[in-house]
Amino acid sequence: MGLAILSIYVIVTLLIYIFQERLIFQSVKLPENYQFDFAIPFDEYFIQTNNNEQLSVLLFKAENKSPSGLVVYFHGNADNLQRWGKYAADFTKLGYDVLMTDYRGYGKSSGTPIEEALYEDAELIWAWAKTKFDYPKWILYGRSLGAAVATHLATQTNPDLLGLETPFDDLNGATATRLIPFKLKYKFSNKDQLPKVKCKIFIMHGTRDWIVPLSSALRLKPLLKKEDQFIVISKGGHKNLRKFELYHEKLKTFLSW
Repeated sequence: MGLAILSIYVIVTLLIYIFQERLIFQSVKLPENYQFDFAIPFDEYFIQTNNNEQLSVLLFKAENKSPSGLVVYFHGNADNLQRWGKYAADFTKLGYDVLMTDYRGYGKSSGTPIEEALYEDAELIWAWAKTKFDYPKWILYGRSLGAAVATHLATQTNPDLLGLETPFDDLNGATATRLIPFKLKYKFSNKDQLPKVKCKIFIMHGTRDWIVPLSSALRLKPLLKKEDQFIVISKGGHKNLRKFELYHEKLKTFLSW
């Protein structure tokens, strides 16, 4: 019995190593003629990269005609903008426009997702937005895997604020990676980048996050500056923080910093 269990573990570990890209980047493609459907108004754009890939970008409009700023939002590792677009409402109802993009290989975006390409594309999107729009405040916001993208971008640009929702210290700090005896190919390290961020930082995490354990996010807390905040939502999970009133209260406070 012991030998059988060991054999299964070795096989599963080998499969994880071989197919780690598919586990990390759980993208869902969309046809180019797909029509997004959201309750809030939005504009759709396509941004060309230096190597001729196409990035799908949506700009969600604030409820007021004079938005207080722009939130550049980087989503998690799964699905596409049809799922993630609904989260824009948490910001638009507070008076902020929201710019969201699908990573390479996600939704209508072409190409193959790899860590460095996500960082480069984030910088491209920021530069594109800076030349196209004029906002009084520029905010970076990343969720889960997107937190690492937002953090890296914050070290290369000059945002007013950086918000991280359910971040890990690095990819190997996530729950699944603690069960395998090797380092993943990609780091997506917040802990290496946060000390370089000059703007105010805001982090929210839940106590019942079984995908990215709170212990992983707490390793980021010593890296924060005195003016930064780390908010823990009791009983909050990886996908449901917005169901808690505390989330919306703290988000409103964060945006007004």
